[in-house]
Amino acid sequence: MTGLAAGSVFPKQEVAKLGGGTVTLGAPQGGHDWQLVVVYRGLHCPICKTYLSKLDGLVSDYNALGVDVIAVSGDPEDKAQAMVDEKELSLTMGYGLSVVQMQALGLYVSDPRSPQETDRPFAEPGLFVINGQGEIQILDISNAPFARPEPEAIKNGIKFIRANEYPIRGTHKAA
Repeated sequence: MTGLAAGSVFPKQEVAKLGGGTVTLGAPQGGHDWQLVVVYRGLHCPICKTYLSKLDGLVSDYNALGVDVIAVSGDPEDKAQAMVDEKELSLTMGYGLSVVQMQALGLYVSDPRSPQETDRPFAEPGLFVINGQGEIQILDISNAPFARPEPEAIKNGIKFIRANEYPIRGTHKAA
């Protein structure tokens, strides 16, 4: 597994967008100069459903900070739509993230425990805040559904970073 580093350029990736067309991860939309990319496990994950509901309620706050928000998974279109329908989500949703794309983002990839869970390998949670220069300002990669940053805390962190020109952290190179 190759991991992305804080401060590195985010590797832009095009994915299908629910509702039609495509969206590019790492390319903010809607006049925003930053982007928050949240990778969720899929429709089979109850923790993801709660997490996406919280995130959806904060999209306007993120947008007010100049941050475009997108959630994406490896689920096919029908499962991504079922997630939106079940949780009444309005945020931008990408779907069909391939295993190769997951690996390029440094995500942990799991195999289903049973056909009842899901029918394909899926990404464990990942979160990327991409700044106006296309660099990874904040990243969080987990190998389990239980560890992921709270959307409110990330929003508050972005607000602080932008207001104080706070640098990208975790970039020290060993001598």
